[in-house]
Amino acid sequence: MSSPVLLVIAHGSRDPRHAATVHALTARVRAQRPGLRVETAFLDFNAPSVPRVLERLAAEGAPEVVALPLLLTRAFHAKSDIPAVLREARAALPRLRVRQAEVLGPSPLLNAALERRLYEAGVRPGDRSSTGLVLASAGSSDPEAIAVIAEIARELRHTGWCSVRPAFASASLPRTEDAVRALRAEGVRRVAVAPYVIAPGRLPDRIAAGAAEAGAEVLAGVLGPAPELARLLLDRYDEANAAASLPVAVGA
Repeated sequence: MSSPVLLVIAHGSRDPRHAATVHALTARVRAQRPGLRVETAFLDFNAPSVPRVLERLAAEGAPEVVALPLLLTRAFHAKSDIPAVLREARAALPRLRVRQAEVLGPSPLLNAALERRLYEAGVRPGDRSSTGLVLASAGSSDPEAIAVIAEIARELRHTGWCSVRPAFASASLPRTEDAVRALRAEGVRRVAVAPYVIAPGRLPDRIAAGAAEAGAEVLAGVLGPAPELARLLLDRYDEANAAASLPVAVGA
């Protein structure tokens, strides 16, 4: 029996770099697991849309799809937008089984991808004890998502950085430039900004502008098609398949 199709669902953006980065990531997923069918869809701004891809898969006779949100936290899109789109698809395409996988974060693989980008930007392992880190995410009005970012910052603090502060490009405070300045006020002389975002776009550009405005010494790249991120997509896909194969307890 063939494996379920992996459908990676990205938010989408008017910035063409966003879709290009998403496609580069899904290409790396295919390379890591040859034979697995991997499709890409977008919630907004880019084509193809989620309904169109699911309709095409149903027309081709695909029996099952694992829909994986390309999201780092469980915020509005993971809790509302994507489930709503998938419910409509299930109603319209009753022969196609569609399951939603968990969001990507938090995960040690994301932390590893973040460190990869920092090293590529010029941070050496021995620099940690003298470098303050700003963990800059897109931001959210969802308290759960904000708490996750704060917890990741606390975890990173225990990996050798002299200080770590979270920052947000929208919806929440502090902004990147304010977090950099707060580290300076602590006496930190070298600051690195690590965007905790997957693809380029308006909010990552805002993070970069804040880092430049406050004079951060290092700005890492977005996570993009990092090999650790591709592996994490496959882990979430495998977890969704494993959960579907578990027996349901009677009376549960």
